[in-house]
Amino acid sequence: MKVIIAIVVIILLTIAIVWLIDKFVPKKLKPIIHLVLWALIIYLGYITFMSVYKEIQFNQLKEKRFAVVIDRLIDIRDSQLAYKEVNGEYAGSFDKLINFVENGKVPITQRRDTLVLDKERTRAFGGVETMKTITLIDTLSYYTVKDSIFKGSDRYKTMDDVGIGEKGAKFTLKADKLDDIAVFEVKVDKAVILHDQDKYLIEKEKQVVSVDGVNGPTLKVGSLEEVNTTGNWPKNYSKKE
Repeated sequence: MKVIIAIVVIILLTIAIVWLIDKFVPKKLKPIIHLVLWALIIYLGYITFMSVYKEIQFNQLKEKRFAVVIDRLIDIRDSQLAYKEVNGEYAGSFDKLINFVENGKVPITQRRDTLVLDKERTRAFGGVETMKTITLIDTLSYYTVKDSIFKGSDRYKTMDDVGIGEKGAKFTLKADKLDDIAVFEVKVDKAVILHDQDKYLIEKEKQVVSVDGVNGPTLKVGSLEEVNTTGNWPKNYSKKE
């Protein structure tokens, strides 16, 4: 924005100079000076247009690439949630997570309440039978993560790949506990996704703080600093949510 404002100011100053020349410069020199100044105005106008247009192109490209990455992060998150349901914690590496998707089974359970004899209270009341309610969890069947989340696709085998941007780029995955509660975080730097774009535009994107944008320098899901399994993107970036 500062660059655009500066160019606009220069254009206005140039126009003012043209006017001054028209008033005070000898007629013989006017045509040459006019040509030079109007050429400068056209050049600066072109630069202004291209700076705006380049940012529009960048934003369009960014949204397409972010959508690809976000869909992969959603797959990872859903796989992690299934992993935790079985193991009580999140996978700390992609090898563990991929192996679980390949071979793991998640139980389908049903909760039901039932009455049973409360032996302690029965003894306390001199043998008078006292009942209590307990909750039982029955396992009805199992489902595989591979079939449930990936619908027969083998894309889970490369879920650690960012999938777009810098060639061979991988997500960073970490799992930990926060106040004895399992947490995980998977992320990738925006500069990796947009590696072939203008550095100025990348740095500007990494500083985004907006309701409609992806805030911060990374695309990520989960957090190691709070109990959170959501991503840092708005819903309009993915058709999966």
